[in-house]
Amino acid sequence: MPATRLLVVAGPTASGKTTLGVKLAEYLGGEIISADSRQVYRGMDIGSGKDLDEYGDIPYHLIDILDPGDEFNVYEFQRRFCDAFALISSNAKLPLLVGGTGLYLASVLDAYDLVEAPVDHVLRESLETMTLNALTERLKELDPALHNTTDLLDPQRTIRAIEIVESKNQVNRFSVTLPEFEPVIFAIDWDRSALRKRITKRLKDRLENGLIEEVEQLHIQGVSWETLHNYGLEYRFVASYLNKELNKNDMYQKLNSAIHAFAKRQQKWFRRMERNGTVIHWLDGEMDTFPQALEIIQE
Repeated sequence: MPATRLLVVAGPTASGKTTLGVKLAEYLGGEIISADSRQVYRGMDIGSGKDLDEYGDIPYHLIDILDPGDEFNVYEFQRRFCDAFALISSNAKLPLLVGGTGLYLASVLDAYDLVEAPVDHVLRESLETMTLNALTERLKELDPALHNTTDLLDPQRTIRAIEIVESKNQVNRFSVTLPEFEPVIFAIDWDRSALRKRITKRLKDRLENGLIEEVEQLHIQGVSWETLHNYGLEYRFVASYLNKELNKNDMYQKLNSAIHAFAKRQQKWFRRMERNGTVIHWLDGEMDTFPQALEIIQE
């Protein structure tokens, strides 16, 4: 395939992205770049679904590169994606971007104009006395086309989002120059009821095979409950259980429902990308996705 080609494997949680990505990388001589907002962190394995055993000898990038608590944002993802893409291409390998964090995928495929945003202590001091509602209104005024609504769930995240938007307005700013590539984008589609069964089964497997212990160990190592709450559903609800805010059954029920809702939002994100002009090849998840993808590539 051309050196400037990029294969993308997207889809909702539990849809089989990693399995397809690894098969394609093995068959086509490729390396995987993860587009997952939590797999960058060491020690967050079960909850983030790294499934590293599936990779075998396939090289991967943007996994286990930071410690929990370190900041990682869309700008940093763009920058590190460029480094990984250049390295893979220089070795005459095929880059495969695999993941379900729609914002990360769109930042590369739609070439978001993002900037480096260092901590602004003066700005933070002026914002820290404001309520979450006031912070939300300020962020929406600065960025009417706000992409990431999760920044509105927590005052510290909202303050950081304001800081990033303010940085974009500075004259001397550092942005990422994305490489030129021709993307072939696959998204794995499932019937909603079938996907719900897969999500529930996977959650039960994770809870039985160390998810609770993983979150507990992260806290023992110094990761605060508040930080764990910010790392997505599995870490948020298990942390609430360990912190005795939920009993085990309520934790499971609420977490299961929240993951189903999250998968629905992911599917809507990919459909919106398609409506906005991104060409996506949909694969039937209930059949073997590998030959489906190969047929499209060969065409």
